Amino acid sequence: MAKNSIRVLVVDDSAVIREMLADSIKEANGVELVATASGGKEALTLIDRYRPDVVSLDIQMPGIDGFETCRQLKTLPAKLPPAVIMVTGKSALSEQSKAFVAGADDYMIKPVDSAELSSRVELHFRLRESQRITEALQQKVDSNHVALKRAARERIEQTIAVQDVAVFTLAKVAESRDNETGEHIERMREYSQLLAQELSSSGPYANEIDENFLADLYRSTPLHDIGKVGIPDSILLKPGQLSSEEFEVMKRHTVIGSNILQHAVTQLTGGGFLTMAAMIAKYHHERWNGTGYPTGLAAEKIPLAARIASVADVYDALTSNRPYKDAWSPVRAKQTIDDAAGTQFDPAVVAAFDHRFEDIVCIQLAYADRNPAALVVSHQTAEPTANPVKDSFD
Repeated sequence: MAKNSIRVLVVDDSAVIREMLADSIKEANGVELVATASGGKEALTLIDRYRPDVVSLDIQMPGIDGFETCRQLKTLPAKLPPAVIMVTGKSALSEQSKAFVAGADDYMIKPVDSAELSSRVELHFRLRESQRITEALQQKVDSNHVALKRAARERIEQTIAVQDVAVFTLAKVAESRDNETGEHIERMREYSQLLAQELSSSGPYANEIDENFLADLYRSTPLHDIGKVGIPDSILLKPGQLSSEEFEVMKRHTVIGSNILQHAVTQLTGGGFLTMAAMIAKYHHERWNGTGYPTGLAAEKIPLAARIASVADVYDALTSNRPYKDAWSPVRAKQTIDDAAGTQFDPAVVAAFDHRFEDIVCIQLAYADRNPAALVVSHQTAEPTANPVKDSFD
């Protein structure tokens, strides 16, 4: 303990006792200042001036007694209130208990031994200093913990960003082999996210869609057609109608993609968003009525993420140019999706699509391909020249 560092305030209504206690304390090792007060009210006014480490406090005083003075000392807006030693002529246990309830740190009975009082003053100063050091260390630990959490969060965000770039690049590589050029996966991702957000706010799936679901969906949907990397060019790039045999090969892209992503899942603890990506890849061509592929799942047995991606994928396919068909207008594509509610699509997802249709068209414009002629929102009377076998609303 450094010398000349302890500051003490002696409070007693007896001038004789007050001076005697003050003289005793001055002999304690390291005492810097001993101030005195004749009562509780005066003591409270001197706290800010002297900022004592220890207060020697009488109990029986006129006006504010020692109990109330102690309570107020302990509730003052200070980082570390002073230690309070109650000094009184009463030795009853009830009085001591009342003192400690008021917040006293110690209790001494008059007449006070001067050496013992000096020792206790020094002891409580040491305890107070230890508390101050502990609190300072805790603040430093808390500050370092915040900094570490921030650094960890930044590292996680960087890792996620790198993963997203890698995933998106992989999706683009797969897409580059197909005739579905342009901004297909960007639009598909944004449409799916918008539908999921709408479903999270109301409807039967509001409790199933949280922030984690939305984040996983946003990262998963670009990989919905990753399995097309395993489809031969002769089928994938064929501009004309596919034969039944060729279409069976084309349908395998759902299983191929799922297998690729499931293999990646096994390499990760928990699987992360790739678990959802594998489900979307496999099931986004299933139909609500059970006539889809590859497994013929029906209704809510189809994973929700795949049902959402299905509507987004079909809308983008219908409103995009293909070698085998011209793009449909947004309104015509919307009508087709509405007509397929309850057969091909989950009616709740279609309802969300209808509710956010204007936003869907805004996304379509924002991520338009170089030839966005189909974005005129008007009804077409002529039947488009679609390939129902190859397209199948893919």
